Amino acid sequence: MEAATSTFALLEKARAGNDKALSKLFEQYRRRLMVLVHFKLNPQVRGRGEVEDVVQEVCLRAFRDLDRFTYRTPGSFLSWLSAIADHAIADRVRYQNRECRAGEEIPFRSESNPLGPEPADSRTPSRLQGQQEAVERLLARLSRLPDDYREAILLARIEGLSTAEVAERMGKSREQVALLVYRGVKRLRELSASEVA
Repeated sequence: MEAATSTFALLEKARAGNDKALSKLFEQYRRRLMVLVHFKLNPQVRGRGEVEDVVQEVCLRAFRDLDRFTYRTPGSFLSWLSAIADHAIADRVRYQNRECRAGEEIPFRSESNPLGPEPADSRTPSRLQGQQEAVERLLARLSRLPDDYREAILLARIEGLSTAEVAERMGKSREQVALLVYRGVKRLRELSASEVA
């Protein structure tokens, strides 16, 4: 039996119309999504606001297309969100410096749009600020890692791919990937400990 806060349970409740379950579902994945989007964006356009905009766009698209998602494994929802992020980023690049086409964006619920979705993020400003600071610290640590360590951690720990899948993407053996993840996580812990000291 799945826990009440598992992805599968929250998806089932969200599909049944439970808005709180839907918000909790997106909240559980928000931090990982922020990290993924940060490293998927071009460094020249990668600002805090841009990352947040893409994450919000991903949540809106996922909300709109939730009925199209099929739960297969514990990591399948994050993989789906990651694919949506890829499309959202590609769309932003494609339409950059162009006028937004009518109907492409999904407006939030308001007096003029009473049937629109609620924002996925309805938490308090101080809590949001604390979470944003934690994400920024993680991004700073990840940025200080060698490229191979960072890529292995992003694929294995953030996207949730198996060792075999990471090995295939990186063109390395499973043993090499396992060692990269181990060393990368160890280095992240060292960076974290040095910040506290």
